[in-house]
Amino acid sequence: MAHTSILRQLGLSARLGVSLIVLTLLGGLTVSGIYMAVHHENRDEQPGLTMTDIRGHYAGVSVRSPLLSAIERGHPESQSPEARKVLLDWLKGDRISEDYDSLDLGDLAPAEIIASDCVSCHSAQSTGADAFPQLPLDYFDQVKKVAHSSDIRPVGIEVLAASTHTHAISLAVLSLVATGLLLLTGWPRGLTSLLVLLIGVGLALDLSGWWIARLYAGIVPMIVVGGVIFAVAVALSLLLVIADLWRPGKGT
Repeated sequence: MAHTSILRQLGLSARLGVSLIVLTLLGGLTVSGIYMAVHHENRDEQPGLTMTDIRGHYAGVSVRSPLLSAIERGHPESQSPEARKVLLDWLKGDRISEDYDSLDLGDLAPAEIIASDCVSCHSAQSTGADAFPQLPLDYFDQVKKVAHSSDIRPVGIEVLAASTHTHAISLAVLSLVATGLLLLTGWPRGLTSLLVLLIGVGLALDLSGWWIARLYAGIVPMIVVGGVIFAVAVALSLLLVIADLWRPGKGT
């Protein structure tokens, strides 16, 4: 059931001013999402934002070398046991750069093994059914991107506390503005009440998850779910506010 819209009873200049404020909030929400993606990505040294990046930031995570994982899976199948052992020892050691093309190892140097066993498929010039040019291994600069394992340490407690302090206040204020304006619209109360609930639940899941993840890393997906619920619910609320401001009539 629709209710009387307080917003549509405002004068033209007031409605225009509120609309511009709401559009600014929507723009800020969009830029905030972009910033979060840019800020967290590449923690696992892979392009794009991944769950590993997020886990690393809030809980810490060990990232195994993609090359090590592939060799342990038995790829390539045609590789000799001796060559496989050399690569495994090399990748598990701490001299990846120094021993890549070691003269002492001769034909069993990792560079030689990769050149003979891997480059036929993993090269920008590779063709055929087994070709994978998206992951070239022709040069060490390319190999080292997938050769190193790493431990991603979570953000420090002091930084997390400062971030929580800032975000808890600013996002709570944003939530109050969005929900307050939404409740002044004429949209059905069932819809507006649901969005208010989702905003509160999403924000609580997101921010509490930051701290719970320090003790239990499995909770990290809750941060993502909470953040998505919050962002979508706030965006929909603000869009409904703008729609209510400019739909015909002075409220019902």
